[in-house]
Amino acid sequence: MQIAVLTFDGYNELDSFVAAAILNRLGDKGWKAHIASPTPEVTSMNGVTVQRQKALEFANEADAVLIGSGIRTREIAADGELLSRIRLDPARQLIGAQCSGTLLLARLGLIGDLPACTDMTTKPWVMEAGVTVIDAPFVAHGNVATAGGCLASQYLATWMIARGAGLRAAEEAMHYVAPVGEKQNYIERALAAIAPFLPAAQPQTA
Repeated sequence: MQIAVLTFDGYNELDSFVAAAILNRLGDKGWKAHIASPTPEVTSMNGVTVQRQKALEFANEADAVLIGSGIRTREIAADGELLSRIRLDPARQLIGAQCSGTLLLARLGLIGDLPACTDMTTKPWVMEAGVTVIDAPFVAHGNVATAGGCLASQYLATWMIARGAGLRAAEEAMHYVAPVGEKQNYIERALAAIAPFLPAAQPQTA
């Protein structure tokens, strides 16, 4: 599973790095999450500059895509030329967006009139785009998921792993990253968030 974590200038570190780190726990299964950006370097909202691992267009061929948030998302959402470089296909890709990344997903036409999640700051902008925002940390419709709140990145990662490698693999990945003494609580909370949105015949293993 090759995953593009779309990361733009002004990005939120928690969105990009937490999800990528959890997903990369499945490296032994051939999974790899790549930071994909429109420019060779991007700088976060807190001044952390990183070099991209893949160009933005990698998202078009990846097996799965996560769109993080950032302080410049409204500018990006208004940049038609930049958005034209992103051509996602929910028929063959797992696609997730977090916080203001949901606005980009809406601009790409991948939400429609379905309810979605986002953060409180972005909520009015997403609603302006014609999307119904619900008061929840996570929701998925088929192969497209949205999450609200920085730490909801764990739900997106858990959902993506459960969909692509099975529930047991998702539990193992969460067990590794969860705080000591609270691991079972974190696993149960993550699974409770995503369980209603998994296929009825969700496999237990990869």
